[in-house]
Order: sequence, then structure tokens, then C-alpha cells
Amino acid sequence: MSVNNYIQTHKERFLNELLDLLRIPSVSADPKFKEEVFKAAEFVKDSLLKAGADVAEICETAGYPIVYGEKIVDTNLPTVLVYGHYDVQPADPYELWDSPPFEPVIKKTENHPEGAIFARGSADDKGQFYMHVKAFEAMMAADDLPCNVKFMIEGEEEVGSDNLEAFVLENKEKLKSDVILISDTHMISMQDPSITVGLRGLTYMEVEVTGPNRDLHSGTYGGAVANPINVLCKMIASLKDENEHITIPGFYDKVQELTAEQRQRLNEAPFDLADYKAKLDVATVHGEKGYTTIERVGIRPTLDVNGIWGGYTGEGAKTVLPSKAYAKISMRLVPDQDWKEIARLFEDYFKSLAPSSVKVKVRSHHGGSPAVVSDSSIGYRAAEAAMEETFGKRPIPTREGGSIPIVALFQKELGSDPILFGFGLDTDALHSPNEHYGVQNYFIGIETIAAFFRHFRKLSES
Repeated sequence: MSVNNYIQTHKERFLNELLDLLRIPSVSADPKFKEEVFKAAEFVKDSLLKAGADVAEICETAGYPIVYGEKIVDTNLPTVLVYGHYDVQPADPYELWDSPPFEPVIKKTENHPEGAIFARGSADDKGQFYMHVKAFEAMMAADDLPCNVKFMIEGEEEVGSDNLEAFVLENKEKLKSDVILISDTHMISMQDPSITVGLRGLTYMEVEVTGPNRDLHSGTYGGAVANPINVLCKMIASLKDENEHITIPGFYDKVQELTAEQRQRLNEAPFDLADYKAKLDVATVHGEKGYTTIERVGIRPTLDVNGIWGGYTGEGAKTVLPSKAYAKISMRLVPDQDWKEIARLFEDYFKSLAPSSVKVKVRSHHGGSPAVVSDSSIGYRAAEAAMEETFGKRPIPTREGGSIPIVALFQKELGSDPILFGFGLDTDALHSPNEHYGVQNYFIGIETIAAFFRHFRKLSES
């Protein structure tokens, strides 16, 4: 039986297995889900063994474990390393989901007329990394695994991959490979397949502004004592100017500027601004002056408030002047910005904005470096050929606004360019209520990954 025939024969089981994985609420950010995160790791290990791995093990870290597996066919053959993550974002707010986030359902949508799987983690990243497990199983069952394969599936990507670097540094020989596949990005559309060649980095901060030593009566003290929420809002507003240019001194010093030709090529990707606005229900787009929407999310750094709170937010009214106000602020970075340097610049500048009437604390949560990968390597050419085979159309190289810290780490420590081989769509509501992943995307991804192995071996031998 051929690889594709095997996939077609076992489609229902492949789908049901993914649904079982999605039922595990492996939220790494919330300690109350700790047991579930470990349960997901066991599920991944068992799946690799059932698929045909010679070795599948749970590797302990200071946090959540990394699942490692491998199948070495012949040491003379090229080796493919697959990276993914089994942890997921928190599902809050639950009330905004149309169905429970950890009870997957399949429904038709405008972008997925054949049906989409609605569940937290369906697109990011369980549905995408599990394609590799099933492609591996199909190749093993058909006795047609063209390359050696290794898997490294972690459980802390959504909280910054704090323990992954140590694992990589300690296991360089174990992780040695000729190419690295990562399916944690998206395509332009099913009609316009694409391969991501650039990712932004990330610096994630939390700030605390303290005024009086306790909450105060807003009538007795209002107008006489600084309100930390009011102060915080002014400080945040000062982080950008009227052109949406970030005002932190030194912030842009190392930003890699693209040539006019590179910017033109980037903007040749299919993009319908009217459709973009309609899908988001916004009247107009917004961002740094002088750049297109595609450029703003692909090649320019940003600063955004991800959450802000303080004072009374319960039912009814409580006339309080709060003691404290908080915000979480993220900055997406581009080559050659260093996330730790940006964190220091942010902290120094944010504290300088504070009036003497308040005290300010700044904490860096986590971050990661931006990355650009080659679109001329053997790995990229194999991915390009595989997508052209299954989609019937040559994929477009694109830059994506999201961050995957492991990419730059792999480039630096393992000396190999990862191939960002994602099959989701940007409308799949990643990190949002009603996250979903197309059933067709899932299966064409499995077929394309198997095709990649064939093309990669052929190109490696030529």
C-alpha cells in the first residue's frame, strides 16, 4: 500500500486521534492544568511508539517535559528533525467560545467549507505537529521512509520555552540533523500556499504602578492624590507618537531595513484589504505610517498592550481610587533586534515616564529572537516541491508576524535553517476564542510532509 493510500484508508482514525489529543487541556501557563500537561506528553510519546519510532521518551526539564523520539533507518541517509509543542494557550474567556474549548467539534466555515475542528490547540500547535506523527506512521506502514527522523515536541512554547535552550545545548549530538521541520505557522490560503521565511521576535513585559498605600474613597481623595490607572494610561500613551512610531530611545537602532526590491516582492503576495477589514469588522487598518499592512505585520516591530487592570471591576459601582494599576505589554521584534536589550530599553524608558507621585515596577516575562530563513536551501526547495505536488501551485515565500523563539536558537546552536512548514490560516483564531483548524488542512498537511521526505532525500543525493 502506498503512503497516500494508507492515509486515505486511515483518515477517520487519524482525525479521531487528534480529537483525543485536543481533549487534553494542556495549558502550560496555568498551574491548575499541570497534570493535564504531563498527560499530553504521555499521549505524544505513546503516539510516536505506535507510529513506529525505535525510541520515544519523556525528557524531564526544570519545567514541563520534552518528548523525544527517533527512527534511524540508515545512518548514511539524511536526517529530518521535527519540532512542535503540545502545550496550548489558556482558553479564557470561556464564555466567548461557541462550544467548550476542550470538547472538539467539527463545523463548516467560510474558509473551511469541508469542516474545521474547533478546539483550543487545534491549529496551535497540536493539529499541526500531529500531522508529522501521522505522516511518519504512513511512511513506516508503507515501508517508504526515505530519511531518518527525529522528534522534539515540547510543553512550554506558550510560556516562552524557558527550558528548551538548556535541552538543546545538552543534546546537540542527539538532535543532529540535516533539516528541521516546524509546522507552527500559517499559509496565505488553500488556493495560495506559502512558506514562512521570516518571524518576528518577542519581548513580553509586565508593569505595576503604585500610588497611595491603600485603595481610597474617590470622593474624599479624588483630585488630590494621583490615580495609578490614570497615570498608567498616560505612560502607555507616551510609548508611541502620532505616527505609531515607538518612542523608546534606541528601540530602532538595530532594525534591519529591507530594500525597495525586497519590500516590493513582499507586497506581491495576494492580499485583499477590503476582505481583511471585513473579516475583522474594522472600518480601517491602523499602524506605523509609511508601511503597508503586510509590512506592518511582517517586517516592522510593534508595541501592544495585551492586558490592563486595576481598581474595581466587579458588578455595580464602587467609587474607589485604586492603590495599584497593572499592564502586560508585548513588543514584536525584527532582525537584528535583541529581545533582552529591548527589555532593558523599555524598562529604563517606562520608569522615566513616571511622575514622582507614583512608584513603578517593571518585570520581564520572556522573549525570543527574530529569525529569517533561507529560501534557497535544499530544505526549502524540498518543501517548495512538496507543496507544488500536493497543492498544484508553487508556494509563495512570506514573512509572518508571530514569534517562535526556537527558530533562532536552532539556527545558532544546531547550525541548520528550520523550514517553517505551516498549514493553518490566519483566520483560524489562534490564541482567541473559537480557535479552529481545517480538516482538509490537516490531511493535505500529512500528505505534503510525506512528499517533503521524498523530495528532501532526492535533492540531498543530487
